[in-house]
Amino acid sequence: MTLVKFNPVRDLIDFEREFNKMFNSLENRFGISKSKDVDAEYENAVWMPLTDIYENKDNFSLKIDLPGIKKEDVKISFTNGKLNISGERIQEAETKDAKCHRIEKSYGKYFRSFNLPELIQAEKINAEFANGQLTITIPKAEEAKPKEIEIKVK
Repeated sequence: MTLVKFNPVRDLIDFEREFNKMFNSLENRFGISKSKDVDAEYENAVWMPLTDIYENKDNFSLKIDLPGIKKEDVKISFTNGKLNISGERIQEAETKDAKCHRIEKSYGKYFRSFNLPELIQAEKINAEFANGQLTITIPKAEEAKPKEIEIKVK
């Protein structure tokens, strides 16, 4: 018997997925095309990793929790101003000599997408994976950085 953890967020994701399908069908009818790969990954996702987003004067940083996942099982792509993170966490095989009472981890395919600002240095985006946390650093373009203006007092 497979236990399925109750996850109220899953209902919201399912609702959003159905809503997006409706709009995608309208877009297709009127000749507006989108990336089918991203849509397929989003629609097949079962869960979304938790993410913290930070900003300082030079960079945006994303810290994405992916415990129990190897770095080679994480796919990161950046196209048309969108950063996509996807992959899959495989459920451990059940052992016959142990009895499972509770499963709280999410298993299956995951997908997360972020719209990035236009004023970034896309070629310098950096990703590091350590201890189950993916950290993506997105440098701001020089035009986007705050500038200090000295005011002279007379």
